[in-house]
Amino acid sequence: MLYAVLCYNSEDSVFSWTKQEEEAVMTKLVAAQERMARAGKLGPVARLMPTTAATTLRKGREQLVIDGPFAETKEQLLGFYIIDCASLDAAIETAKELAVANPGTGSYEIRPVAELHDSQLAVERKPAA
Repeated sequence: MLYAVLCYNSEDSVFSWTKQEEEAVMTKLVAAQERMARAGKLGPVARLMPTTAATTLRKGREQLVIDGPFAETKEQLLGFYIIDCASLDAAIETAKELAVANPGTGSYEIRPVAELHDSQLAVERKPAA
């Protein structure tokens, strides 16, 4: 089953890291990602730009496009992973590995993904004929 691991943290904290701090974190995350890729668990990974770069489309009677994030929060969605795990427990263990590699506070929200159409990952997971 595919799971989305949504990465939340304070963007003020994360985007204030020094170049050396950023490189150290990314080295640890790349190592964790490589282990997941070798195990066939890793799908798309993305780091989102700061919320100051966001545009929001609000739904309602009339659609309204505004600058910035949808809601004011202490933690922002900073990125996500799509992982392929046999169970929620396996997805939680994978997220724990990412948490060890990524310092500080924050959270990882783990959600099952309902595929609406075949993705590249889904195609790759199909057994060869």
